Amino acid sequence: MSLQGRNILFGITGGIAAYKTPEIVRLLTAEGAEVRVVLTRAAGEFVAPKTLEVLSRHVVYSDLFGRDAEFPVLHVGLAEWADLILVAPATAHCLGRIAGGLADDLLTSVMLCADVPVLLAPSMEEHMFANAAVQANVQTLAEWGFHLLEPGVGPLASGAVGRGRMPEPADLVAAVAAHFSGDLDGLKLLVTAGPT
Repeated sequence: MSLQGRNILFGITGGIAAYKTPEIVRLLTAEGAEVRVVLTRAAGEFVAPKTLEVLSRHVVYSDLFGRDAEFPVLHVGLAEWADLILVAPATAHCLGRIAGGLADDLLTSVMLCADVPVLLAPSMEEHMFANAAVQANVQTLAEWGFHLLEPGVGPLASGAVGRGRMPEPADLVAAVAAHFSGDLDGLKLLVTAGPT
């Protein structure tokens, strides 16, 4: 697996699984990818921007109105720079904002500008994921062409065991690589309609 020369925009939202994101950045860069990180305000409660900057070798973006010499209109520039966008963890809140077409922060503004493949890794408590509103958002996003990765089953932040875990870092990096290679066999994508 090689991601040499690929530009990956990595959106991190505010779920406990954000603690795994430095490892995802490390693995992506080890495979040769150029990684830029967009960190939501809530995600900053779970992972330090400096850690992500050191691992990605780039400044971490979080402010919609931030200034950057490389990207004068930041959300447009980041969307145009990316070959693929990975959002992990993708919280219920994040999925709802994307499905609703909201652009109230840097990540959601980038999503509205993006014309590249987007991989979303939902991560939340099992009952949240099963909620009708979340499932409607998942369905909408799938219909629009977003690729939603299947949440794992196991221990959740509440102490319960169930479906809702973000895939492990190595599995997320493999999903990114599989997308570029076109080899989607074995990739666990959510099936949102039709026979299973």
